[in-house]
Amino acid sequence: MDLYYIEDDLNIALAVKEYLKPKNFNVTVCATLAEAKQRIKARVPACILLDWNMPDGRGDSLCRWIRSSWKELPVIFLTVRSDSSDIVSGFRSGADDYVVKPFELEVLYSRILAVLRRTGNVAEQYLSCDGITIDQNRHAVFLRSEEISLSTAEYQLLLYLMQNKGKTVTREKLLERVWDVNGVYVNNNTLTVAMKRLRDKLSQPACLKTIRSVGYRMEDMI
Repeated sequence: MDLYYIEDDLNIALAVKEYLKPKNFNVTVCATLAEAKQRIKARVPACILLDWNMPDGRGDSLCRWIRSSWKELPVIFLTVRSDSSDIVSGFRSGADDYVVKPFELEVLYSRILAVLRRTGNVAEQYLSCDGITIDQNRHAVFLRSEEISLSTAEYQLLLYLMQNKGKTVTREKLLERVWDVNGVYVNNNTLTVAMKRLRDKLSQPACLKTIRSVGYRMEDMI
């Protein structure tokens, strides 16, 4: 499972990363909140470990940002603060649990397993690419935390492209998956018009590329 650890103390971060690696966790360390946002927008992990004090802000601000688009994504605070007001603030921002530093790695591991038992691997629920997020459970699309209203065809187009992120999808395949499979047979112009409307609603995203004479491709811009 992918796990993001937002921590500016490299020694602590690497110790956690090395401990969790043989336990089948792929840990990505982010040294700033800004880097964490870019990572999350590109790919949603199974769980987030979040330090309270970061060079560019407090962890609870990032937690609130996460909750605006990824409501079920588990967040565990790791902090030297044990003051009850800070703990309350963390939970109010949407945190699922907290661990006070210094901590035993075994304790941290048990807390991670506990939240994952409650939530499952929510990374499978979300598809993300450069600020665009699909919540597959709710059939909802967000652009930088703002929900975007799409038609059924526009949603299906975006969903299939996101499911195949990094791959070029031909126009023929899109026509087949969005319209033909439902018994609605349309021409190439219908796809062109639907794609134009989708791009307009998503503010002309650079991550949605046209591959001339072939089709389209979604790809991360970081």
